Amino acid sequence: MKERLYLYTRFERFWHWTQALLIIFLLLTGFEMHGTISIWGYEKAYIWHVYAGFALIVLTAFGIFWHFTTGAWQHYVPVKEKISQIIHYYTRGIFYGEPHPFEKRPDQKLNPLQRVAYLFLKVILFPLQLLTAFLLLFYEWWPHLGINLNLQQVALYHTAGAFAFLFFLIVHVYLSTTGKPWYSHLKGMFLGWEEIEKN
Repeated sequence: MKERLYLYTRFERFWHWTQALLIIFLLLTGFEMHGTISIWGYEKAYIWHVYAGFALIVLTAFGIFWHFTTGAWQHYVPVKEKISQIIHYYTRGIFYGEPHPFEKRPDQKLNPLQRVAYLFLKVILFPLQLLTAFLLLFYEWWPHLGINLNLQQVALYHTAGAFAFLFFLIVHVYLSTTGKPWYSHLKGMFLGWEEIEKN
């Protein structure tokens, strides 16, 4: 039996899709600056990369404010219950048509594995990208601020973080197509409503 639930508010959907577009654009402009692709040229890619980075910072500030004022931050607190069932489902059960062991609800949108992944993204990966981005952007100020770091290492950490975001994006897009029908999770993130299979 399916139940139709309103899971994602207008702000959540705006925040999600704007964040996704900015991250994809940052990846593209970053790859352009590294010479991996050629679309805009280095100078334009650099300028757009900086603008998109600041736009993502502003969006993140609004997101943090929204999460704390609405209590939505609680969706990211890790829990142990059902973690082994979730891991089993994603490594084996999904390929054998087993039902998902987690039921989404408006007050519980993320399964235990998603909570850990998103917490890692928000608490470790995004701050790493932000810190390394500012270090690279204001490299000429390092001597005046007493910063004695290796520029190549900072650039390497920033690039590694970008690849971690790319990996997350690929996995995220793949898992968004594992609903029944395949577009149900995407539809939910566009319209706010999702039909949930009751176990």
